[in-house]
Amino acid sequence: MGQVTIDINGRNYGIACDDGEEEHIASLGRELAERVKQLSDAVGQVGDARLLVMAGLLLTDELAQTKTAGAPAETQSASDSVRQIEDLAIRIESLAKQAEQVAERVDHN
Repeated sequence: MGQVTIDINGRNYGIACDDGEEEHIASLGRELAERVKQLSDAVGQVGDARLLVMAGLLLTDELAQTKTAGAPAETQSASDSVRQIEDLAIRIESLAKQAEQVAERVDHN
């Protein structure tokens, strides 16, 4: 069983993988770490969990767009990526506020 350590936002995560997959997993980890760094640069340090969720949503959105449009995600310009990150951050913040409001209402009942 292989083991890879991935550094994301200054924290190390140990990931188990099959033997021979270490470099592939390390490469995926570097991509995710870069996405998290872009997000933290754009929206600040909003917590590791939130940054990872936002990065996951961005990557999932890119995958969905690639599947539906048939165009590679790499053709997207850097400014388009930053704009998408900022838009997604705004949407996530809005959803977080709504969730907090619901939690407050539940606490008061």
